[in-house]
Amino acid sequence: MPKMKTKSSAKKRFKLTGSGKIKRKHAFKSHILTKKSKKRKLKLTHDGLVHKSDEKNIKLQLRLI
Repeated sequence: MPKMKTKSSAKKRFKLTGSGKIKRKHAFKSHILTKKSKKRKLKLTHDGLVHKSDEKNIKLQLRLI
């Protein structure tokens, strides 16, 4: 049997923290930034965590389960 490969799209988008949570970037920060407020752009800069209900699917894609 060949090895199970991780999804390339998932490994580019998600990182695992030390405590086992999954970090992600916020969307809507790539272009058309003139109409967005400074406060909104600043909040989009910081990383977020993946919601608990989505963690299982992402761990499957990263082959952590």
